[in-house]
Amino acid sequence: MSPDDPAPAAPRDHRTHTRAADGDVTVEETVVVQRFVHAAPDDDRTHPRAADVDQPVDRTVFIAGLALTLAFVLWGVLSPTSLATAASTVLAKMIDATGWVYVLVTAGFVALMLLLALSRYGRIRLGRDDERPEFSTVSWISMMFATGMGIGLIFWGVAEPLSHLLTPPLGLAEAGTPESGQIGMEYTIFHWGLHPWALYGVVGLALAYATFRKGLPNLLSSIVFPRKDPSHPARRAVDVFGLFITTFGAATSLGLGALQINSGLTRVFDAPQSNAVSIVVIVVLTALFVVSAVSGTERGIKWLANTNAGLAVGVLVFVFVFGPTIFLMNTFVESFGGYLAQFVPMSFRTGASGGREWLAGWTIFYWAWWMSWAPFVGTFMARISRGRTIREFVICVLIVPTLVSTIWFVVMGGTAIRFQLTGVTDMAASLDTGVENTLFAMLDAMPFSTLTAVLVVVLIMLFYVAGADAASLVLGMLAQGGSLHPRTWLVVTWGSMIGAVAIALLLAGGLDAIQTTVIVFGVPFLLVMLGVCYSLLKQLRSEPVISTVPPGVRTVVAEMRPGAVQPDPAQEPTPTGPEYGAAAPTREPTASQTPT
Repeated sequence: MSPDDPAPAAPRDHRTHTRAADGDVTVEETVVVQRFVHAAPDDDRTHPRAADVDQPVDRTVFIAGLALTLAFVLWGVLSPTSLATAASTVLAKMIDATGWVYVLVTAGFVALMLLLALSRYGRIRLGRDDERPEFSTVSWISMMFATGMGIGLIFWGVAEPLSHLLTPPLGLAEAGTPESGQIGMEYTIFHWGLHPWALYGVVGLALAYATFRKGLPNLLSSIVFPRKDPSHPARRAVDVFGLFITTFGAATSLGLGALQINSGLTRVFDAPQSNAVSIVVIVVLTALFVVSAVSGTERGIKWLANTNAGLAVGVLVFVFVFGPTIFLMNTFVESFGGYLAQFVPMSFRTGASGGREWLAGWTIFYWAWWMSWAPFVGTFMARISRGRTIREFVICVLIVPTLVSTIWFVVMGGTAIRFQLTGVTDMAASLDTGVENTLFAMLDAMPFSTLTAVLVVVLIMLFYVAGADAASLVLGMLAQGGSLHPRTWLVVTWGSMIGAVAIALLLAGGLDAIQTTVIVFGVPFLLVMLGVCYSLLKQLRSEPVISTVPPGVRTVVAEMRPGAVQPDPAQEPTPTGPEYGAAAPTREPTASQTPT
């Protein structure tokens, strides 16, 4: 059966298997569920054309998402002040009323992810039991970082620890002292550590499980309303929400990134800091990430993410070697230890006894911001996590990023703190001129400042291209019923829309207003995520016990079955079906019908 041929009608659970050229067994499945036929998904690694490429575009979701996006763009352009006022008022009231909820829920997400990894469910694979990962571990982690918060580390790597040095968290130390720098570093790690990645991970894990283990479309609505038909208004409303929040989140990030790139160009090439330069930057970045998105995940995002990782490590090593090396090593040990020691108290602080304003402006604001990005980042995480076990997913989504973020903030932020405390350069003055200037101000005080500034500008550009590339892919998937390989014109359309929205809001001065609006829209997603957690746990509990035991035990149990004849693994495919603990036959996501 050619990958380009449509799946023929077949009896329920009809299977054939053939030997592939490399000696592996290829299993082709055709499954009839109620009124429709699904072909088992083709694998990007072996097939030039995936089975879901020709899946129809969901015009309702596409048109509604486009209309909602344009409506808010017009509001931000025509009356940015009123939008900013309305969004800020709503956000302030919501944070004041629900701040304690954010504190409890985010801590609960961290606990849930860690418990799943440590439990027997950690052995369950996100796909068939015999399926293996689509991407190498290094590429997988690099793509998650580039999409999740890579650019945030560049933007805030120096600025946040420096800000906490000058304005200590909760007034726990005197400003501008080593003590305030230490406490500030602990809170910076807290804001960028386990909690945000747990928010992303819950959505990514639930969606990867639904898509690759249960054969549902790769849509947010699949984990919110898994039993409703994809054409149901409630499901479509969820997907329209995903389109809206992803478009504006990416556009805001692109606009703010253009400002930071403009700052770097000013320092290196003496370019003027103006909207004209920022618009040129946005146009160039938009063209780059559209081309990258069209080239596919394997060649586009993967290459960008790996390049980003290499450049980031290079910049990190440079600052570590030419900066206050011994001070940074001591700071890492003390700050990470303080983070672990204070993890529980920091996780449950609500400001009831003081410091409420600081918590609302930093911690709870961060939790709301990460929540608003969870639909986009979680959807992309699911797309690239096929074949991973739940334990692998949790370790590489929570533990590894937390360690990497800690190292980044300690080296970059710690160097800035040391420079400020010892008078090497006035880092506080650079912070007053804008967050986007702090990193370049620190590099100016180090050797080879021009070269490193150029490398950082390139790094910023590539991080933004990778993030917007992933956003375009996710938008295409949402508009095409969950297709893992959305049509080129869809990806180009939504990629261009991200750039156009960023330019419009930059000219109107509405970037901050839209950022606040995105966070406001992300607040209701908190309830959605609670439902997602409940649904995921319910489905995991229904998994056959044999799926949760080590592979060696699984083999022994299969051999002990009465009358079981063990096939030659070189001649037969891995058995599938509930009695063997395998997943339900994985089907290509479709917008036509959801199996019950």
